[in-house]
Amino acid sequence: MRLVLTSIVAVMMAGPALAEFKRVTDRDNFVSLVNNRDLTRLGIRLNVSDGGKITGRAFGQKVSGDWSWSSGFFCRDLYINGDVLDENNCQTVEVRGDTLRFTSDKGSGDFADLRLR
Repeated sequence: MRLVLTSIVAVMMAGPALAEFKRVTDRDNFVSLVNNRDLTRLGIRLNVSDGGKITGRAFGQKVSGDWSWSSGFFCRDLYINGDVLDENNCQTVEVRGDTLRFTSDKGSGDFADLRLR
């Protein structure tokens, strides 16, 4: 299980630095981007509902969680097969085409780029 969790974090944090991202600052804009679409990355497929739920799979493991929008940040708790992956992590969200970039620690931490499908 630890190897799966480590792999998920490593894949989500890897990615090339791109300068053309635009900050998403409000919940309605974010929901319009993810509504009826999946967020994907090698081995990861997540659905972020407008009702505050996260569901999907990562490397064959069930992913679940909750999210909210707070003062311009996407805040979420994630679980892999019921085990805590990350709690109360507020992130900036940026968009470039069909790619969303989530940057942890309110924009000062690592980032993960996920494709909208």
